[in-house]
Amino acid sequence: MVKLRARCLLVGDAAVGKSALSHIFYSDGTLFQKNYSMTTGVELLMKCVNIPETKDSVELYIVDSAGKETLVEACEKMWGEPSLMCLVFDLTSEQSFANCSRWMERVRAHCQGLQIPGVLVGNKSDLSARREVQASVAKEWAQSQGLEYHETSAKEMENCDAPLLSLARAFHSLYQERRETIQNLNPG
Repeated sequence: MVKLRARCLLVGDAAVGKSALSHIFYSDGTLFQKNYSMTTGVELLMKCVNIPETKDSVELYIVDSAGKETLVEACEKMWGEPSLMCLVFDLTSEQSFANCSRWMERVRAHCQGLQIPGVLVGNKSDLSARREVQASVAKEWAQSQGLEYHETSAKEMENCDAPLLSLARAFHSLYQERRETIQNLNPG
């Protein structure tokens, strides 16, 4: 049995639903606050995720970072060394999707070129009548960035676990690969 720890950076524009998504995940779908105050720094949540078909688990330390441009620079200092990234945009806001490129640049610069597993999350899928970003467009962009794509509705608590569970599995797989590489180096 292995217990891994991963720092998961949660980024995206203000008001896309990052905090709602992380709280739904953290509370196992029991907590959707009707009123959120804007995150002005970083909020840290921790949840242990059991990896299916193993006895292993990953403790996800979710760093929910402010999305307002004037606050981001100060927050970057608190990002630490992320192991995983969850980039969130609002499906009803073309601008929040367009800004994902800038978020990717910022995270890559912070990680100094280190490749970290990540997901792109289109949130607010319950607002289908106001949708501005099509799934095919978001999925294509995500693939071009090496990210897995998910759509969620924090308000309706739909698919909120999938992105973070996927990241936990990706981190576990990365651990397994590195462990095998090290074992293969052993001559005896």
